[in-house]
Amino acid sequence: MNILFIEDDAIESMKLNRTISKWPVKHKIIQAKNGEEALDILNGPEKLPDIILLDLNMPRMNGIEFLRILKDDAELRYLPTVILTTSQNRADLLECYRIGIAGYIIKPLKYEDYEDKIQKLIAYWEVNELIKGS
Repeated sequence: MNILFIEDDAIESMKLNRTISKWPVKHKIIQAKNGEEALDILNGPEKLPDIILLDLNMPRMNGIEFLRILKDDAELRYLPTVILTTSQNRADLLECYRIGIAGYIIKPLKYEDYEDKIQKLIAYWEVNELIKGS
């Protein structure tokens, strides 16, 4: 699977790459540091990702702002987008589901718990019929 990972924290990026690199099935991680960079990637010449993992708390354009733009786009709105955040704010959770996310995961503090959640998340999307990007 091709995964667009939108996250401004280098440590979080290293955690995801470390977790996924341990698996026998290789997935391509495309990284963006904020929503603006992610939109440039999505509107560029590369194949669209199969899923998007999105942090909410980012500079320049936060996750909710990015999500609104994504879901307003006729071609991009169908990309499954899962929030991966530290925000336990119920208003954020409700707004993200209202806009149209596919899931909302709170980043656990312990690495083993993080690894477990990411493994389950990817396993779930591996068995789904995904709209393959153009």
